[in-house]
Amino acid sequence: MLDYDDEARHYDATRGGEPRARAAADAVERLLPHGPCAVLDIACGTGIVTERLLRPERTVVGVDRSPGMLGLAARRLPGGVVRGDATALPFASRTVDAVVIVWLLHLLPDPDPVPAEAARVLRPGGVLITTVDKNDAYFVEDSDIAQVTADLRRAYTPRAPDRSARVLDRAAELGLRMVGRTVFPGTGQGRSPRGWREAIDAGHISWCTHAPQDRVAEVRRHSPRYPARTRPARTRGTVSSP
Repeated sequence: MLDYDDEARHYDATRGGEPRARAAADAVERLLPHGPCAVLDIACGTGIVTERLLRPERTVVGVDRSPGMLGLAARRLPGGVVRGDATALPFASRTVDAVVIVWLLHLLPDPDPVPAEAARVLRPGGVLITTVDKNDAYFVEDSDIAQVTADLRRAYTPRAPDRSARVLDRAAELGLRMVGRTVFPGTGQGRSPRGWREAIDAGHISWCTHAPQDRVAEVRRHSPRYPARTRPARTRGTVSSP
């Protein structure tokens, strides 16, 4: 996993910046409760999304375990950030109306304790909002790359920690049920055909590192070689309520 203290200074600029944060916050906003409520943003990072959830009638607190990230988040949410771990939140049970988890579950080898902690701090009737299927977002819209890589992805993609079916199964075990979903464009996260080839060659694509190399070489041969326009990835979100 990345050293997020070290990454903090450049994190926003390399992750789609303000446009991506605005798109994510707008999607979360569509799923949040109306009226006065307390919202907890787990793994808030630099607070670039969290600050957009602030409303006069709403209390918003960001929690992250990286001091580097929290230092930046504190500038955006003065007095509204807390250092803590997503698997052991420093909050009492049944104290918040909504929990937001953006771009976290896909990073964890075992994400199950995170929704369990979120469910613990939720009040009855509260909502849990999380992004899911992050790595599939590149292929939500059809493209030459999606077609060329389809067989390899189906055969060799490891089970993603944030796979929507897994997240929903875990939510059901916690007494949660899905009540809504939305999507938003992952601005700045798309790749051109050249970008995909470079990522494959660098060993950054999991379904290529697990596949036989002759299959990977075949995909590279059939990949488009023109610098096609990069499409924005789309990130899917789900919300569950007890």
